[in-house]
Amino acid sequence: MEFICTQQAPQAIGPYSQAVVVNGMVYTSGQIALTPEGVMQEAEITLQTKQVLQNLEAVLKASGSEMGKVIKCTIFLSSMEDFETVNRLYEAAFGTHKPVRSTVAVKTLPKNALVEIDAIALI
Repeated sequence: MEFICTQQAPQAIGPYSQAVVVNGMVYTSGQIALTPEGVMQEAEITLQTKQVLQNLEAVLKASGSEMGKVIKCTIFLSSMEDFETVNRLYEAAFGTHKPVRSTVAVKTLPKNALVEIDAIALI
């Protein structure tokens, strides 16, 4: 088991790792819209989603993986009204690669984020 930590994504805000590599797979922690420096993006869904996807990509890269090797994502939204915007940006980030996915509406997210995404991917 290898615990991943990269400066290209925000550091964990609790007692967890950015990702863990096990048996040729990487499991990422949920990424919110913190910059790598730890500053939260403003409360606007497009900016937050772009930052989340950049963070996810950075953690995957540090793990020896990439967006094209993602098997499953889970998206957490503070409002389902943002579903279409997040979906459009998610599609742009993944291109023709279409991992399986769940999208869940939640009451609140850490740091009052609007969106959080985690992933499971091959190395």
